[in-house]
Amino acid sequence: MAKSGPFVADVQALRKRAREHMDAGAVTSNYEGDVATTVKILNEALATELVCVLRYKYHAITAVGIDSEAVKQEFAEHANDEAEHADMIAERINQLGGKPNMNPEGLTSRASTQYTEGDSLRGMIEENLVAERIAIETYREMIRFFANHDPTTRKMLETILAKEEEHANDMQDLLVAHH
Repeated sequence: MAKSGPFVADVQALRKRAREHMDAGAVTSNYEGDVATTVKILNEALATELVCVLRYKYHAITAVGIDSEAVKQEFAEHANDEAEHADMIAERINQLGGKPNMNPEGLTSRASTQYTEGDSLRGMIEENLVAERIAIETYREMIRFFANHDPTTRKMLETILAKEEEHANDMQDLLVAHH
């Protein structure tokens, strides 16, 4: 194992590089990812979050049944969380100099989850649990992909993943309660 000495940055070189390519914003010469690939992956995640917002909002409005009020409230809360995720992802795309694709045309084909209405309260809960499980697997793969090549994106995705796992647990609890 190589012995490392104290951290010494060439401050003059750093200052010079910071003035070069200022049009690249947050993307500096030591960014180890591929910006175009990152933007493409994040736009797919953005589409997924937007589809989840729409599905949860639809369920929050249309759920019926004896226990529907509490479930509707849970759906509405999750819709808001998913909208926050979409905002975080869109902001990161923008930081990287990309364009967040929020165009509704083709939204479902860009998303990894589906927009499924469900035919009952239980069906809605099941569809949301399936979507959360898809999101969890997708975010885990993305986190492994970005690893240390783009720690900012990875950390953002880790934050979103933790919330998606919480959502899946909530849906599982609701499923058990509404067997």
